[in-house]
Amino acid sequence: MSPLEEVVPFRTFVLKVVNRCNIDCDYCYVFNSKDQAWRHLPVRMNVEAAEEAGRRIGEHAATHALPSVNVVLHGGEPLLAGPHYMTRLLDAVRAGVRESAEVRFEVQTNGTLLTETWLDLFERYELTVGVSLDGPGTANDQHRLTHRGRSSTASAVRGIELLRTRPHLFAGLLAVVDLANDPVEVHDYLASFEPPVIDFGLPHATHDDPPFRSGTSVPEYGVWLSRVHYAWLARSDWRHSVRMLEDIVALSSGVRSAVETLGLAPPTTVVVESDGTIEGVDTLRSVEDGASWLGFDVFRHSFDEVLDHPKLLHRQSGLAALAKKCQECPLVAVCGGGYLPHRFSSTRGYRNPSVYCADLEYLIRHVQASLREHGWSTLASTPSRSISVAQTEPPSTR
Repeated sequence: MSPLEEVVPFRTFVLKVVNRCNIDCDYCYVFNSKDQAWRHLPVRMNVEAAEEAGRRIGEHAATHALPSVNVVLHGGEPLLAGPHYMTRLLDAVRAGVRESAEVRFEVQTNGTLLTETWLDLFERYELTVGVSLDGPGTANDQHRLTHRGRSSTASAVRGIELLRTRPHLFAGLLAVVDLANDPVEVHDYLASFEPPVIDFGLPHATHDDPPFRSGTSVPEYGVWLSRVHYAWLARSDWRHSVRMLEDIVALSSGVRSAVETLGLAPPTTVVVESDGTIEGVDTLRSVEDGASWLGFDVFRHSFDEVLDHPKLLHRQSGLAALAKKCQECPLVAVCGGGYLPHRFSSTRGYRNPSVYCADLEYLIRHVQASLREHGWSTLASTPSRSISVAQTEPPSTR
């Protein structure tokens, strides 16, 4: 490992404050994946673990002279903690960090439990709120049902509408791509809530357990997201960003980004479980049992020790950690090999192109072609073998 001063420190700390959920999303990597660690973890993070996490965050911030850190409250469904207990956790984290850095809190929720009481609490801590919603009811109910198999959409929408009464608290919407849903309809529906950001995520999949496809040779996920791009550009009055698309624009223009899913910059996020154990990438639970386990915890280990863990060395290695095909690809500065869990196979570990390789190539070239039409000069080259994205209307994904 490089000397400490050359290592990219963590800046975002995800705290799993609750290990249960009031809905049962069938694609959830916490509860419905190969790794069932949640069954053996505390239902709620105890206050001592939160304070120790805060102390370790403050220690890390001081070591690396970080003026601010992001603390994301996650789950499960974090609002199951209840406002009183959540207040204790927030105070414990702040007490741990003390004066080392400014703490910026965010919570990721399914929105169904939001109330005025919660919003008042969020006001006090200047805490912003991200909500998960996959689109209108017909889209959202494909995967995001209650434990009794009922729709969660109306409750989520009620929570979002309440959140909109305090727009400064609204961090954005998170949606998982489903090829069965119309991308324009999904985008426009989510945009109607006026979020600052819409974040589309690809379903978690590996080479051993690949994503659903209709069997055609068309890169369907790339096409789906390209149609989102058309919808996003269709109106001049949209005020939201679409995170994946803006990341592609930034990376294509030479910006060194630190997002987990794209680009070659070392990711800066680390996860603390409800018992205080530390994970580098918790979505690796979708890969295999124990894939995210490091054997570290906030009671015995610093975050600088975590940076040196063998399982996380690939995060600092950039291009060298990728498959040969990725290293030689002209789009690698933008794609970055794709999201780590999506590269996995039982035979080659993470030295594979993403299972969404063709989709990412299609989408990146699509966005770059759009940039060139508007006079931009992109960083990544586009060789003659590239997939054509110059059509005036996107092809249907259905």
